[in-house]
Amino acid sequence: MEITQATPQAINPAHAARAQELRDVAKAFEASFLAEMLKASGLGKSRSEFGGGAGEDAFSSMMVDEQAQLMVERGGIGLSESIFQSLWAREFGND
Repeated sequence: MEITQATPQAINPAHAARAQELRDVAKAFEASFLAEMLKASGLGKSRSEFGGGAGEDAFSSMMVDEQAQLMVERGGIGLSESIFQSLWAREFGND
């Protein structure tokens, strides 16, 4: 049985809380992955000319993390859904 956000009625009510926990873990993982990809692409690096100095350096990683979290909240790249499906299947199988 495939569990998706679009069909919450497909989840056994007894498993609804666990499904939300698994979905939250999957979204956190996707946000972490996206943050690392954004950092690798150079987002958040201070500019050499007219940079923000130590303050910009200190908060740039927080900005990238927040941007990644917002991306996930708006649908992300689909990684969290795949992770959720795998976690659900591993824990509950065809339940």
